[in-house]
Amino acid sequence: MKILIIENEIYLAQSISSRLTEVGYNCKIVATIKDSLEEKDDYEVILLSTNISGQNFYPAIEKYKKSIIILLISYISNDTVSKPFKMGVDDYILKPFMIEELIRKIDHLFEYKKLKKENIFYKTYMDNLFKNSSIKQTLSKKINLPVLIKSTYQKLTDKLVYEFAKSIDNMPIFISLDSLDAFNKIQEQEANTFIYLINFQSLKKNEKTKLLSMIENRKVIISTTNSNEQIDIKIKTIAIDSYNKIYESGDILSIDDYVKYIVLSFQNSFTDTELSKKLGISRKSLWEKRKKYGINKKK
Repeated sequence: MKILIIENEIYLAQSISSRLTEVGYNCKIVATIKDSLEEKDDYEVILLSTNISGQNFYPAIEKYKKSIIILLISYISNDTVSKPFKMGVDDYILKPFMIEELIRKIDHLFEYKKLKKENIFYKTYMDNLFKNSSIKQTLSKKINLPVLIKSTYQKLTDKLVYEFAKSIDNMPIFISLDSLDAFNKIQEQEANTFIYLINFQSLKKNEKTKLLSMIENRKVIISTTNSNEQIDIKIKTIAIDSYNKIYESGDILSIDDYVKYIVLSFQNSFTDTELSKKLGISRKSLWEKRKKYGINKKK
């Protein structure tokens, strides 16, 4: 990470640079605002002193507003904090300060910016992924959870849950029930955590009963691609209407994806002999495909 230190107190600037260099940062010091404006390199972090005598520091904020800007201030006022924040400054630290506290702020802001960027990417990706989906159903904000959603295609339920999560401004913890540690992950979550579980169809009957008992009265949405799913324990169930069956609008599965989908969805509903027959392949070929796709059949 490259850091530009704009500070005319040379001893302080050198002390900051020395300590930050020790922990792996690449630092450069400039003593004037003019010098900072002439810099050609890109910097992830700007440490900007607000008390460089007789110099207006706002042009530096404007130039580096896409970077992380931390003000080094001697006192708090409208000019040293409030106005700069409106221009895009991220944080400030009051002199004198511990270098370790400055490092903590840098690391925190860098991680925050990184997560914010990732969040924008995933939100844009998800919106694009579901924009052509034909599903018209929605979940009410007042729906009582837990709930089991049946659909012929996982993507249909994914969109329904995604839109619901956006409407309540609370993205869920995602857990796939075909993972070996799924039950442990569920138990690790706090009682009021919103959870989205998929691949309910991959569980055995006794596992389904255990799961439904675990999530009783919890904020959980469960997804199954077995439209004929039958359960013994009472739980609200929603069926997603779709005339597209396995295929969603504009989305055609490859042969491999189709076989993987069928195996995951129905391997606990049919014997290997029945399943291989329905797929038109041998039991050996079915075994080989499980190995290829990394699918574990529970004993």
